[in-house]
Amino acid sequence: MDFDLDAYLARIGYTGERTPTAATLKALQRAHIYAIPFENLDPARGVVPSLEPADLMAKLVHGTTRGGYCYEHNTLYAAALRALGFKVTLLAGRVLVDAKPGDLRPRTHMLLLADAPDDPNRYLTDVGFGSEGALLDPMPLATTEVRDDPRHHRLDVTPADGPLEQWVLRAFQDGEWRDQYSFTVEPFYAPDFGVINYYIASSPRSPFSTRVYVCRTFPDRQLKIDAQTFTVTQNDGTSVKRELADDAEVRQVLAEEFGIVAPESAA
Repeated sequence: MDFDLDAYLARIGYTGERTPTAATLKALQRAHIYAIPFENLDPARGVVPSLEPADLMAKLVHGTTRGGYCYEHNTLYAAALRALGFKVTLLAGRVLVDAKPGDLRPRTHMLLLADAPDDPNRYLTDVGFGSEGALLDPMPLATTEVRDDPRHHRLDVTPADGPLEQWVLRAFQDGEWRDQYSFTVEPFYAPDFGVINYYIASSPRSPFSTRVYVCRTFPDRQLKIDAQTFTVTQNDGTSVKRELADDAEVRQVLAEEFGIVAPESAA
């Protein structure tokens, strides 16, 4: 990937060290999450987002009024990490949010495993999970907990068929641990996500093709639009919801609160 690292770092407002260390990884993940919103406005209007490097740079880096969903975010982020000297493995996870007992969901979430030179840990790092349970800081691939303030996460190994350990990311929410997604460390590649991306963007069974879903995370709060419900959640967990009257008000809130200019037929 012909990657303009300087432009990417400027886009996310990162001015720190460029050495591939755990501290750099942590700072980059937070900066990216705070700078670029999660949104599915292209699938919601019947458009499959491009994962081509030049298109990602144009949309997410050189453009400042759009975001993207997990395949866009984490493809771009992986390129940045590699440019900085990290070894990156693309992984695919099964989203478990609101899953019922016995549900077996497909692997549709893209996440990353990053290795830093001279560091014995491998790190789960993810800038594309558009949820209140999203991981704000990287965490070692181990049965451990992180206080990614104001959030709290842990990784566990759970029983599964197959030769590889199955990991589950859990978030502490409303007084209990809630599953976010499961994964193994089997590598996936760009062509794999090309197929997954096409399905998620175009299938009528996909939640991202049937309604607008947008998240924007700030250091002190998270904003979300789900269809026409606008939610503001503060770091202490308190939230306020209101229903937006129509597509025009959705567009207005996207522009004023999220910094997103919606394309035609997106809302």
